[in-house]
Amino acid sequence: MRDADVAVAGAGVERRLLAVLRDCGRHARVATAARALSFGGEHGALWLAAGLAGAAVDRNRRAGWLRGTALIAGAHLASMGVKRVVRRPRPAAVEYEPLVRTAGRHSFPSSHATSAAAAAVAFAALRPAAGRVAVPASAAMCVSRLIVGVHYPTDVAAGALLGAVTAALGRAWLRAPGPALPGGRRG
Repeated sequence: MRDADVAVAGAGVERRLLAVLRDCGRHARVATAARALSFGGEHGALWLAAGLAGAAVDRNRRAGWLRGTALIAGAHLASMGVKRVVRRPRPAAVEYEPLVRTAGRHSFPSSHATSAAAAAVAFAALRPAAGRVAVPASAAMCVSRLIVGVHYPTDVAAGALLGAVTAALGRAWLRAPGPALPGGRRG
């Protein structure tokens, strides 16, 4: 097969997968959950709030939680920069309109997936128990973007990869000792 034939076949597979997942959005409970995840993930809000909450309750790792929150924000900003360069349009409404509105017209990479994956990696590095919650929540966030019909699967995969790599590169920084807290503990 020629490269062009492979690209066309890949685009067909991607569109079929998107159609199957968008069809899941016809079920009221699935649509409600996907909308809620999309709303919560807008501009990384859910993950940034979770990082700040971690900093508030986990005094021994406060500096790490704050650094993790900064990594999530940085990954999200990086995805927005890539979107402005790539400028891939969002999927067109095939059988029905998307279930949510979007902040922008561009699709690649998914910023929701970027911040979700960055959070999953960062939170798991800070506290394995947090990772056991963040990883499946991150996966659900990624799938929700397909169900609501605003991203192609490759948008979500690229976003997740960008977020995971960003957080993985900052893993040593997450675990670096923070400033001393009252009582001589480290933050």
